[in-house]
Amino acid sequence: MTTAVQADLVRFAGVTKTYSNGFTALAPIDLTIGPGKVVSIVGPSGCGKTTLLRMAGGLSSPTTGELSIGSTQNSYVFQDPTLMAWRNVLANTELVSRIRKVPRAETRRRAVEALRLVGLENVQKSLPRELSGGMRMRVSLARALASEPDLMLMDEPFAALDEFTRDRMADELIRLWRERRFGVLFITHSIREAVKIAHEVVVMASGPGRIVEIVESPSPPGTDPDAARDTDALDETVKYIGARLAAA
Repeated sequence: MTTAVQADLVRFAGVTKTYSNGFTALAPIDLTIGPGKVVSIVGPSGCGKTTLLRMAGGLSSPTTGELSIGSTQNSYVFQDPTLMAWRNVLANTELVSRIRKVPRAETRRRAVEALRLVGLENVQKSLPRELSGGMRMRVSLARALASEPDLMLMDEPFAALDEFTRDRMADELIRLWRERRFGVLFITHSIREAVKIAHEVVVMASGPGRIVEIVESPSPPGTDPDAARDTDALDETVKYIGARLAAA
């Protein structure tokens, strides 16, 4: 059953997922994503991370349990930026708003503002092939931002980038969150990345997919960009989550 709520963006209550072939992807899941909350998910391949994300976006229904969705506008960012090669940066950024039939002038305003936020205002006329991997991912982020989401659903968005660029993109996501305060559900195989960006880290195991523990960040990203974060505490959390995954 799917209902709408106001306080939380998404709430899973005893949600399971079993496919028509009998495969159980998720055991009963309880999870809440509050407004403006960044929640990351880590776990081995096949533990149901993407299934959980698809249900949060309304793309899949639970088999049992209750899924409550309060977000009215979702955006998606995947590992592949999925840009249209024949469209320039501005046109790619406008695409989702055009599909959603946002008026033309408002579509343009949103796209220009989103490109400014990600630092690509000077390459609006460039084609995707003319951009680096990191810049293409910034266009993908801008396209998602242009739809003014309540909830950003991100499935390993930085996995294909080199380590340096990936780290910078994580910083960029935190900066964008400070600007807009959207909710985020972020899937990653990198424990360090998960801890760095999130207020909460959902630790999952497989056979079937289940939540082992929800770990609150000891030093979550805040609204003040100048506020220092406790890096030692974050490092200890990375070690703790690694041990929980190894034991699951």
